[in-house]
Amino acid sequence: MTDLLTPVLTANWADDRAWTLDAYTARGGYRGLEKALTMDPDAIIEEVKDAGLRGRGGAGFPTGMKWGFIPQDNPNPKYLVVNADESEPGTCKDIPLMMANPHVLVEGVIIASRAIRAHTAFIYVRGEVLHVIRRLRAAVREAYAAGHLGRDIHGTGYDLDLIVHAGAGAYICGEETALLDSLEGRRGQPRLRPPFPAVAGLYASPTVVNNVESVASVPGIIAGGADWFASMGTEKSKGHGIFSLSGHVAKPGQYEAPLGITLRQLIELGGGMRPGSELKFWTPGGSSTPLLTAEHLDVPLDFEGVGAAGSMLGTRALQIFDQTTSVVRCVLRWTEFYKHESCGKCTPCREGTWWLVQTLRRIDEGQGRPGDIELLLDLCDNILGRSFCALGDGATSPITSAIQYFREEFEAGMTTPSRDLFPPAASTLFAKEGAR
Repeated sequence: MTDLLTPVLTANWADDRAWTLDAYTARGGYRGLEKALTMDPDAIIEEVKDAGLRGRGGAGFPTGMKWGFIPQDNPNPKYLVVNADESEPGTCKDIPLMMANPHVLVEGVIIASRAIRAHTAFIYVRGEVLHVIRRLRAAVREAYAAGHLGRDIHGTGYDLDLIVHAGAGAYICGEETALLDSLEGRRGQPRLRPPFPAVAGLYASPTVVNNVESVASVPGIIAGGADWFASMGTEKSKGHGIFSLSGHVAKPGQYEAPLGITLRQLIELGGGMRPGSELKFWTPGGSSTPLLTAEHLDVPLDFEGVGAAGSMLGTRALQIFDQTTSVVRCVLRWTEFYKHESCGKCTPCREGTWWLVQTLRRIDEGQGRPGDIELLLDLCDNILGRSFCALGDGATSPITSAIQYFREEFEAGMTTPSRDLFPPAASTLFAKEGAR
């Protein structure tokens, strides 16, 4: 099974002091940059388009196409912003990548910035992960000292400054326009679109906002070629990706594999389910994606396959839950998070998530009322597509899918608390009442 893995971004994670410039260059680091500096910026964009790289932050939008939207006739400066505000429950790929291999992100930033003709770039990192911020800043200092950043990079006449910015700790800042507001020093709240960031983003100037893994994949594409990258994955979802496997598996962790691998294969790579565990439900892309069940074990984990199954590939955060887990309590925990993290800008999300929590809490405590399930579905229907950004939509996804597949558990919550249906002593994920 190990031949299914395609270690590219994770290839050096076990190396001694892998995060240093010397260790990175010893494995061929910055070869992509050397090649990119000899290429026309438009040729870089075309290479990324030909590779078929799609955004690794969840939406799956073609990265090269996104770069091509930047209007070069706009006299304002162009900016590249890396969204490193990883905070979705269950998502944990970008932070270990930045810890173990920060230079692949720095190299990707330089290449991407040259492609869109930006001379200032930002990496917006979640403020709580101070260790990651320190490591990134150390890598940036090394890159400046080596001449990869700053004025007249390697004598090409290209200038670039890279700033690592610590965010203020709000989940909503993972939304690209809220991130831009936060980066400008304002309260992080989503902006009305249009205009889109490509036209009027940071400081009302053309801006590309990309996920960490999207940008980190660029050096390999430039160094290895578009055909090399496109040889992995599926017809419409090309390349490699980091899958975060967590929950009731024997060996949780990060598994880098081609898009299109199945959960069954990943669980086998992860040593199988824990002893005594049977798969009950799982998330393909973090807590904001619709749940799937054991019947979806062989669904190809690419954008099209997961979409056809009724969910979203998202951030490839595969949270695995066994038969000891209460789906009602699990969904309640996630909804409490979304209620807490709502920025409050729009009524559907601000009020809707509050009511979702109240209703789910009643059912979890065995005090559900007749019509509560229909109330949940009605609340979700009034939030979905009506909130200002995707946070509201994401809050509804696990609820509607949980009711679709496990309605009987919600019905049981009309009379029996989840703690009696799934005693804490038997559960390996939610054993502590204090987990709330």
